Amino acid sequence: MATRARPAQAPRLTEDEFDVLYRRLLSRSAWASGDRGALDALTPARVVAATQEVRTGRTVTLAAPVETRPGPDNPEPARHRMSGWPGEDAAGGLHFARDSFAMNVHGDADSHIDALCHVVYDGTLHGGVSASSVTADGATTLSIEAARDGIVGRGVLLDIPRLRGVPWLEPGDHVTADDLAAAETAQHLRVGEGDILLVRVGHRRRRAELGPWHAARERAGLHPSALEFLADRRIALLGGDGNNDTAPSSTEGVEFPVHVLAVHAMGLHLLDYLQFEDLAPVCEAEGRWSFLCVIAPLRLPDATGSPVNPIAVL
Repeated sequence: MATRARPAQAPRLTEDEFDVLYRRLLSRSAWASGDRGALDALTPARVVAATQEVRTGRTVTLAAPVETRPGPDNPEPARHRMSGWPGEDAAGGLHFARDSFAMNVHGDADSHIDALCHVVYDGTLHGGVSASSVTADGATTLSIEAARDGIVGRGVLLDIPRLRGVPWLEPGDHVTADDLAAAETAQHLRVGEGDILLVRVGHRRRRAELGPWHAARERAGLHPSALEFLADRRIALLGGDGNNDTAPSSTEGVEFPVHVLAVHAMGLHLLDYLQFEDLAPVCEAEGRWSFLCVIAPLRLPDATGSPVNPIAVL
């Protein structure tokens, strides 16, 4: 594959420029202002249509294994404790192996979904809900419970390293709206209303080949202006193999501009730190980059997110 010239570095946004962009996306996303946000685009008719993407019945996970060892991007890994095991007496009678997990849902290593209560901006949550609705006991509204019936729709993977002819984007690089549009053309598809849009930057491949790094400080992601592409297409959900946000931040005074625009302004649940290294070669081999996508967050009524294992069904 020929290497595509690396685009010029996307401009850094001032606070005023970000505010204009925020207000523009907010006004364009009024249709997604309910408790489920943009998930309302996943109508029964669109779910039925998405089932037509299934042709071979092959299933592929989009999640990375939960990690229990600390690293530079995972200083608080999940804690896995065996609470019971058969031991030497397993030969006779009935025994149960038992264990428990505790984890930081919103870390920089494990695959997870962000609920609409996750992002607080200027004292409010998505839809103008007061930040006081999130208490020490949990979120009283906009929690991940909004997705309790699952998220099912047409998944679309846009592979930006494939577009540029590189194995991954380097930390600090940005995916622009032009990148997304060019990836559509190169992959012979079009992102449509109600789609589950997944954007590969190659974070997981870089991590596997070069080792973990301090991803909170440096990572590839979307440029905030790329969110206009998402608004144009009225997608239902956004997912990435990194944090979706670039680090260092591309916006003065706002550390996670994509999270603010996607979750707070547009009502998009976000899937962070997925992995597409199993899916991308399957899509390449089959010559198609769309599929049925099934996402089932845990039933955590007051939680700001959940560990998640999305499944692509081809």
